[in-house]
Amino acid sequence: MGVVCLTVADLASSIEYYERAVGLRIHERSGERARLGAGGEDLLVLVEQPGARPVRGYCGLYHFALLLPQRADLAGWLAHAAREQVPLVGMSDHFVSEAVYLTDPDGHGIEIYWDRPRDVWEGKVAERMTTLPLDAPGLLGELADPRNEPFGGLPSKTTMGHVHLCVADIPATVVFYRDVLGFGLMASLGSHAAFLSAGDYHHHLGANTWESAGASQPPSGTAALRCATVLLPSELERDRALTRLADAGVEPRLGERGAMVHDPSGNPILLVAAEAQR
Repeated sequence: MGVVCLTVADLASSIEYYERAVGLRIHERSGERARLGAGGEDLLVLVEQPGARPVRGYCGLYHFALLLPQRADLAGWLAHAAREQVPLVGMSDHFVSEAVYLTDPDGHGIEIYWDRPRDVWEGKVAERMTTLPLDAPGLLGELADPRNEPFGGLPSKTTMGHVHLCVADIPATVVFYRDVLGFGLMASLGSHAAFLSAGDYHHHLGANTWESAGASQPPSGTAALRCATVLLPSELERDRALTRLADAGVEPRLGERGAMVHDPSGNPILLVAAEAQR
């Protein structure tokens, strides 16, 4: 997964939050738009729409997930969050990963996580991926002194590990992402949630109907997902995906940044050849 683009109500306030609380930094700011990351590729684009309102109960973003390289990195971030009194909304052990959840000022969900080694969970995702309480003391035990552990922001190798979407219908979502775009279905929770990936990762895309079954896209004037980016390994693979979309009756909108499509719930997905970004 690549950059996620979001509408925010107050760009200055959002930048302050993502720098102070999350540990991202500005890569570029121009007018009402800012690009943020951890020093490598852009991870987040924020676009200001003054007065945009947080919403729930619609399709769109459930959360975007920043993947840290090591368990100690997550421990360092959690120690920082405790010192800065950053409000959290959850901490979970998913067997495949350990994760901490928070929400930005516009109601956009954020996950910060690290993956357990692949040989722990590969081939077991459907059976073992779960949600259990996080062993926070054990996690902080990675640090010599959590109270005084320095924090200089998220590590430069932080990536967009996955994106979790609110959708109207799981079967239609699976058909689109698995049968048309070509992701593998790694796990599902009946008609309520599905987790899909490329290369047998535990999931690059999550989808659920917990708050959005049968729902539409959020109304104008709200803080919403503007797009989530799927990086394909080459222009050839992107073109193959576009052919499958055309065969399925989906009309992409081609632009300089890539091909924009909408999933069956109307969620905007930008398809980009990774080699074109280099």
